[in-house]
Amino acid sequence: MSSICTPHSTRKLHFPRGFGLDAAPKKDKPQTKSKMETIFGFRREDLTSWNSLVALLNRPTDPASLGIFRCLFGLLMAIDVTQERGLSHLDYKYLDGAPVCRFPLFNFLQPLPLDWMYLVYVVMFLGSLGIMLGCFYRLSCLMFISTYWYIFFLDKTAWNNHSYLYGLIGFQLTLMNGNRYWSIDGLRRPSIRNAHVPLWNYTVLRTQIFIVYFIAGIKKLDADWVEGYSMSYLVLFSMELVNLLVVHGGGLFLDLTAGYLLFFDATRPYGFVFVSYFHCMNSQLFSIGMFSYTMLATSPLFCYPDWPRRFFGRFPAWLRAVLPLTLPDPQPSTSCVYREINSTSTERQETPPVAKAPKLRLKHKLGAIFTILYILEQFFLPYSHFITQGYNNWTNGLYGYSWDMMVHSRSHQHVKITYKDGKTGEIGYLNPGVFTQSRRWKDHGDMLKQYATCLNQFLPRYNISDPEIYFDIWVSINERFQQRIFDPRVDVVRADWSPFRPNTWLMPLLVDLSPWRSKFQEIEGSLDNQTEIVFIADFPGLHLENFVSEDLGNTSIHVLQGKVNVEVVEEKKNYTLQPGEQIKVPAGAYHKVYTVSENPSCYMYVYVNTTEAALQENFTKLFELQERVRNGTETEPLPPELQPLVAAEDEEVNATDPIVQLFLKRQRRMKEVKKRREAGVLERLERFAVKKYYTIRRGFLMTAIAMRNLAVGLPPLEQLTREVAFANMKAPQADGNQDERLKDEVGHGEL
Repeated sequence: MSSICTPHSTRKLHFPRGFGLDAAPKKDKPQTKSKMETIFGFRREDLTSWNSLVALLNRPTDPASLGIFRCLFGLLMAIDVTQERGLSHLDYKYLDGAPVCRFPLFNFLQPLPLDWMYLVYVVMFLGSLGIMLGCFYRLSCLMFISTYWYIFFLDKTAWNNHSYLYGLIGFQLTLMNGNRYWSIDGLRRPSIRNAHVPLWNYTVLRTQIFIVYFIAGIKKLDADWVEGYSMSYLVLFSMELVNLLVVHGGGLFLDLTAGYLLFFDATRPYGFVFVSYFHCMNSQLFSIGMFSYTMLATSPLFCYPDWPRRFFGRFPAWLRAVLPLTLPDPQPSTSCVYREINSTSTERQETPPVAKAPKLRLKHKLGAIFTILYILEQFFLPYSHFITQGYNNWTNGLYGYSWDMMVHSRSHQHVKITYKDGKTGEIGYLNPGVFTQSRRWKDHGDMLKQYATCLNQFLPRYNISDPEIYFDIWVSINERFQQRIFDPRVDVVRADWSPFRPNTWLMPLLVDLSPWRSKFQEIEGSLDNQTEIVFIADFPGLHLENFVSEDLGNTSIHVLQGKVNVEVVEEKKNYTLQPGEQIKVPAGAYHKVYTVSENPSCYMYVYVNTTEAALQENFTKLFELQERVRNGTETEPLPPELQPLVAAEDEEVNATDPIVQLFLKRQRRMKEVKKRREAGVLERLERFAVKKYYTIRRGFLMTAIAMRNLAVGLPPLEQLTREVAFANMKAPQADGNQDERLKDEVGHGEL
């Protein structure tokens, strides 16, 4: 096959003389390969005994592809340190000295003082650079993974699949010979430069990437994904059929087939196109940091290991001094197992040489053992839910280690935290998210337990003795009814929780009500654009306490299933509703909805935001008036409060009427959004580069301040204030919250 990207398994290895394998006589016929060896790269005999398997996994393999991947991975991780790992906003993330509730994987883990946390990040950054350059490779890998896993375990709320994958790859590279090609270590130590690496180095990495794709595909065989509910929130695809086929169908097909497409010669070109398009699209659709680029960097691992030699060999000779080696034959390495030949043939003898059993050392066997155990563990861990059951959140066990990529989407409608003073019995309410920056605690039983324990420690500072903490959290998973996820009657501070036992205060997911989702679409389709709707399901014996905002002047409850009792608190009246019945609830007041049937009840809130509707109506009238004035069809003179409507678009005006002021502000923002969306490629790249520059700049300047503080102590407060202000400097036209405000302003209108 003439392609550069072809697998090592079908390519003949070149063994140097002096290691027991001499070139065969010219008159010997070339050894034919079996069909299995041609396709998979090994023979059936290689799997028939332990020694032959060890020899196979330690077969000498070209180090070029591994070296290029090592370099790319180190580069991407160095960038990731300043981005998703949070170096640029470390002081906001750890809030040194502030009362903050944290969510480590192990409760004994705590962040260091802020300046020392910057040092941790410096070690991780230097480790990633060392991996990229292949400089003091093993030490650099240890520097990277030790600090990376510490930060990873320090905050479960920042967990995601790709962060987990980075840690796994970093661990794998620590045990591999990734510095044998295009590395500073190779320049320092000629004995390892361009030396063979054992085949298991590639086997582990390739299998890991295969597992990421394939297990993610298996998880997407879930009914919610197949039926198109998992990612229906993607407004990019307005058509249900397109959403189902492109997003859900395409994602399922790619994850199930990507590993196979990349492995085989005949399908690899299609796999490269498919996978590259998929990751490039994801990089634009989602904020997933370096994940798309890391997965793109892993794809060439499935090619022939010597593809870099042939690729860089096509460059002009004057460039090759700074490019990776293009010499065809790597030098031998003690890390590999070479086949030895016992040849007694002479020039007159026709007897072919006889292969001897290779000499297997302890490190060869350890490499094979690690490969087998690691692969088995990676296949087992996604299905280890029967061991770790206390992490249940409507997905079993350690959800984080299961490659459930985007299989579940959630929306929260109602979150209430109630505390009760253990001595006085006083009851009060806490602002959801108090003492924490995270939002993910609402969905995870282990995090809820940690949060309640933390609140129990902080509230006595505010004269609340021995507090009890109760959570009432309503969640919709994959477009289902909004329902409680945890029992609101349980004091979570004193509730039992164990990672190895089911969570007794987790409410069951009402999967029997899932068929209602198709009816939701019919109901929503029958409403006008100004009418909103929320679908609720509740358990027998429980009730929902709700407050209707004064802006919602036309709110009603419609019962779909079961039996409810609606109590209007101020009126002290109760109304019993059966399926098909409805009641209007007053605005600006509390009401309670009790489920009095034996089975769960289902009902929906239908409401109109009258304030928003009136504002939109005024905006429409002002826009029509503005258009009439500009095209000369308006004959009546404008009153003074409407004069700003006729001002030039680039002219600053002070509107006295608040409605006109909001209208003009909205127009300016819409114009800015349109300008940004219609910007050319160069302008977008410039905006992106400027944003990244100031982000990275802040990270390194704050790091320099922290290192100075550790070395010589804190400076005077005025100097420290000036230094931090200099680090916080942004581009002249930049506004820190501009993008977010534009999304808020325009997004609601589009939705």
